[in-house]
This record gives sequence, structure tokens and C-alpha cells, in this order.
Amino acid sequence: MTEVLLALFAGFLVGLLFTAIMPAPPVLAGIMGIVGIFLGGAAWKLISERFFQ
Repeated sequence: MTEVLLALFAGFLVGLLFTAIMPAPPVLAGIMGIVGIFLGGAAWKLISERFFQ
């Protein structure tokens, strides 16, 4: 549960920073950005398990 709350807080901070720098993207673009971050994290996990162990 702590990981979920920390992730929510980190996402909130990134959202604040991003919106302060430039206007928020359209909803679909924002959601696709989140999906891209998730897929990149999953890909890194697979790559690191395969090549760095």
C-alpha cells in the first residue's frame, strides 16, 4: 500500500511540475503518456532480467 501512495504522490508532483511548465495535454495524449511510462518500465524489467543477471 505504501508503494501505491508513493506512486500517487510522485505522479501528483510530476503533474504539478508538468502543468507549470506547459499546459496539460489533451486527455487521450496524457493517458497514452502514462501507458508509455508503464510499458517502458515493464520493458526495462524484462531487459534487465535477461541481460544483467
